[in-house]
Amino acid sequence: MPARPAPPVLWRPSPERIERATITRFGRFVEETYGVPIGSYDDLWRWSVEELEQFWEAIWRFFGVRAASPYERVLRSRTMPGAEWFSGARLNYAEHSLSHGEPDAIAIQSSSELGPLQTITRAELRARVARVATGLRRLGIGQGDRVVAYLPNAPEAAIGFLACASLGAIWSSCSPDFGVRSVVDRFAQIEPKVLLAVDGYRYGGKDFDRRDVLRALQAELPTLEHTVVVGYLQPHPSLDGLRDAMRWEQLESEDGVLAFAQVPFAHPLWVLYSSGTTGLPKAIVHGHGGVLLEMLKKLNLHVDLQSDDRLFWFTTTGWMMWNFLVGGLATDASIVLYDGNPGTPDLGVLWSLAEQAGVTVFGGGAAYFGACAKDGLELRAGRDLSRLRAVGSTGSPLTPEGYDWIYEALGDDIWLFSTSGGTDLATAFVGGVPTLPVHRGELQARSLGARVEAWGSDGRSLVNEVGELVLTEPMPSMPLCFWNDPDGSRYRASYFDTFPGVWRHGDWIELTDRGTAIITGRSDSTINRGGIRMGTSELYRAVLALDEVVDALVVDLPVEGTDGYMPLFVVLRPGLDLSDELTGRIRARIRADCSPRHVPDAVLEIDEVPRTLSGKALELPVKRILMGAPAESTVSRDALANPEALAVFERLATTIGLSTPDEHA
Repeated sequence: MPARPAPPVLWRPSPERIERATITRFGRFVEETYGVPIGSYDDLWRWSVEELEQFWEAIWRFFGVRAASPYERVLRSRTMPGAEWFSGARLNYAEHSLSHGEPDAIAIQSSSELGPLQTITRAELRARVARVATGLRRLGIGQGDRVVAYLPNAPEAAIGFLACASLGAIWSSCSPDFGVRSVVDRFAQIEPKVLLAVDGYRYGGKDFDRRDVLRALQAELPTLEHTVVVGYLQPHPSLDGLRDAMRWEQLESEDGVLAFAQVPFAHPLWVLYSSGTTGLPKAIVHGHGGVLLEMLKKLNLHVDLQSDDRLFWFTTTGWMMWNFLVGGLATDASIVLYDGNPGTPDLGVLWSLAEQAGVTVFGGGAAYFGACAKDGLELRAGRDLSRLRAVGSTGSPLTPEGYDWIYEALGDDIWLFSTSGGTDLATAFVGGVPTLPVHRGELQARSLGARVEAWGSDGRSLVNEVGELVLTEPMPSMPLCFWNDPDGSRYRASYFDTFPGVWRHGDWIELTDRGTAIITGRSDSTINRGGIRMGTSELYRAVLALDEVVDALVVDLPVEGTDGYMPLFVVLRPGLDLSDELTGRIRARIRADCSPRHVPDAVLEIDEVPRTLSGKALELPVKRILMGAPAESTVSRDALANPEALAVFERLATTIGLSTPDEHA
């Protein structure tokens, strides 16, 4: 297709920033070591995906990966699934996270609704990890054992993870706002021996005691041998009713020598989970070596973290972005943690934290930035954000208007990088490049080593057209397997059924002939009206452009003999009602910005959009509920940030009168 006109450039890196960027030094290393002329980022990317073995070897060598045993070959097999990376190598992920920085350099800053900013140095981090590893070893934890965490985004979670990894044990975590059923659905699959948990947490100014939840977890996780409780709400919480329980201070009471089990490259590091909105969550296993190489590449080359950087990303321990944030410790930078409601006491709380902690890279979800924009938040009013150099966005596509707001609020010297990837690969494979310009509404480029393409249904690679996001070559951070999937059938069905041997991610993407990318939403969230397919994100962009609308959800319900019934649900600013005049403007906006065929059949007001704990709107579960399926069979309420938001759709299901075909049940 012909190229669309390029959108405006909102930012260009200065010659000084380009020269300082680690990716610039890496490009020179590639030229000198492999004799490859690198004149542009596109040259470097093409070499990285066409010469996979050389590229990942270059990452290993450039960043000085430590290994007790060398690798025999970089890539023994390129087959997907089943690619075998760095066979023979033995290493440990935690060793690289704890080998950076001078002893008195900052490693972690942390804050929460419960207390002020605290600091942990690199020396203190190493000492605390050694003590916790010693405590876990006393509890019988060794290679391959599972340690699970029901912890907030606090230092204990990062310390516990690194201690677990240092032993070669396998980590998995959930945020303490997860309910019992959601936690059990995840942790029971991997049969953990030790639970690290919190007595409670504070969110939105309210305290939530979780000791009853801990007792329920013990009852439903029969393999648990020990429970370690962090006093978060209370310094010395009662452990009554908990079996084989101790306080965190007891676990961390004995000094230890920092040691690292040298495990195979593909030894399991952690288990992450799919969103869990329907069915039992998929337990996704990633390995020490694959995650290490991906973090070294992504955080050093694409986020450009350097020794004076402080990385913040708003996340919980139940979202992959927590693992990504903690990955910042494998660089020379420091990380900043926050636990609490980003809207308490107001939406400025995280930006005030950025000032206090000296954050240089501020990350959050696109929905959060949209909320700040709708609120009219003035970021620099009363705040010194002079250290801030970059803003990262993920979770859902950042609208062009979101780009505009960030530059209006922070100035034209900010590097804004929108990213897209997922839990599945524990990274973003499209996103930021510090040496490239930022175009309004576009992701800068495909990541190094990630052969991302847009494919039509016939498997044809597309340029300047929307297609299925696929990876046509393997990456080291692809899942080793799913837990309890011995023949790999669930794994193959999740990513490789549509295009055998090619990873289908489930997103719509457009790759431009300029090398940029636009993510238009999930490919299973596309609305086909009269043969015209459109991602729901395009409809949301049109609707949310209206000042009165703060959130929206659209679904397409099948009705035999028609294009279907498409209701649009909107959340309005407080104090407003959905008038005929506003409904007309919503319809007109969609007609003008999207297509006449995608004008909704009905516009309905709701109090809030139901979302997962990571902020994703529940389009498919809502569709199934409206078609008559019981909510309990379509969604785990404990996996939702606001389960009460489902009630309106359950009521509407009785009036819409659609039935759910078996294939949608």
